[in-house]
Amino acid sequence: MTETATDADTFGIDRATWDLLVEHSWSDFPYEVCGLLGIEPDGTLHHFPITNAERSMTYYVMDAKELLKAMRAIEDAGWDLAIYHSHTHTHAYPSDTDVRLAAYPEATYLIVTLQDRDQPDIRAFSIVDDVVTEKPVVLRDAAPA
Repeated sequence: MTETATDADTFGIDRATWDLLVEHSWSDFPYEVCGLLGIEPDGTLHHFPITNAERSMTYYVMDAKELLKAMRAIEDAGWDLAIYHSHTHTHAYPSDTDVRLAAYPEATYLIVTLQDRDQPDIRAFSIVDDVVTEKPVVLRDAAPA
């Protein structure tokens, strides 16, 4: 994988995409939401919200049909992958379940936390062989031109 949102050690996100992820996280509160981002080589992000088939406050299961459609679009375009979900009541750090189910070592995993209702946050991680490594999130003013 070529990490292109900013570079291999950070994850770049534009304000519009940040706002979309936070808005999506609030959309089914108090339940977790989930989705994918496709990452173009120039760092442009494409948002694919996916229904949490379990509609749970503590975990997510992406709707299989929506997931397949989004993964095909991302793979067909040759984009890199970011997988996101929300934590509505806890901090933005992968749970034991998140780590156990992390099936894409090349992906960046994003967690949107609503724990501080007044200041939602997004953190990024790589999860490879059960090892979690945080990637600083770099907020850009705008999407790449």
